[in-house]
Amino acid sequence: MNHPLRQFLDQQGFVVLDGGLATELEARGADLDHFLWSARLLAEAPDLVRSVHFDYLVAGADIIATATYQASFAGFEQAGYGRRQAEGLMRLAVELALQARGDFWSREDLRRGRLRPLVAASIGPYGACRHDGSEYHGNYGVGRRELLDFHRARMDVLADTPADLFAFETIPSLLEAEVLIELLGDYPEKCGWLSFSCRDGAHVCHGEPFVDCAALADATAQIVAVGVNCTAPEHIDSLLDSVSALRTPRVVYPNSGEQWVAGENRWAGQGCGGLNAANWYRRGARLIGGCCRTGPADIRRMRAELLGLPD
Repeated sequence: MNHPLRQFLDQQGFVVLDGGLATELEARGADLDHFLWSARLLAEAPDLVRSVHFDYLVAGADIIATATYQASFAGFEQAGYGRRQAEGLMRLAVELALQARGDFWSREDLRRGRLRPLVAASIGPYGACRHDGSEYHGNYGVGRRELLDFHRARMDVLADTPADLFAFETIPSLLEAEVLIELLGDYPEKCGWLSFSCRDGAHVCHGEPFVDCAALADATAQIVAVGVNCTAPEHIDSLLDSVSALRTPRVVYPNSGEQWVAGENRWAGQGCGGLNAANWYRRGARLIGGCCRTGPADIRRMRAELLGLPD
């Protein structure tokens, strides 16, 4: 199995992730008030998706994640797309990210001093595709078999693309993480990172101890990083400290600190402004970026922080 992060960790010591894809699409005028969320734009505005990927690379991202977080066959079917069309849109999501990387890498002025960026095929939780906010509690009312069947369908497609790795993101429970790791074993040449959504400084959103969930990563070489995303920045320090003994590199990309109000389809509260990349690095994180309500300016600032750390 190829380890796509090794060159970054060996040569620069960290990996900068991108920020919120949907956040930036909305900032550019996209209407994402739809059950397909950003995946809707794969059919309706693919150039806009590609341009956001490109701008995150320019801002300093070493990895861009595809617009497949909320993509599912059931969701596309609900929107009127047949199975072949849905598969084509998932593949298009990877192609758009690859095109953005190609455009970036073709510019000598942009790639100077940089390693060739990676493309991660985003795999969101079962709850994300229900469009009801259940990725923030994980109480789906379905069992292991349903989760296996759901995730296998799109992993079969995305594993058959040139994406460099999977990004299993915003996973709220131990059970769903176990399912994803089981399925990953069916693609022995593939790897990915595993990132949980957490409700506080010690537990994932479904309630299991974060330390128990993160420990799954050390049991399989195919998980190349483990950590937390779409979680309030105030919880990151204690979450990182709790898993300091893990061998697997840690990943963190929190949201801005606002709260998602599922019934009203909006974010509420104030962002805390606490995206402290240097502090997270010192606490052991090596893959660092942003999630919802963060944008290219945040990624640019975090890369500058990491580059400014003493050797």
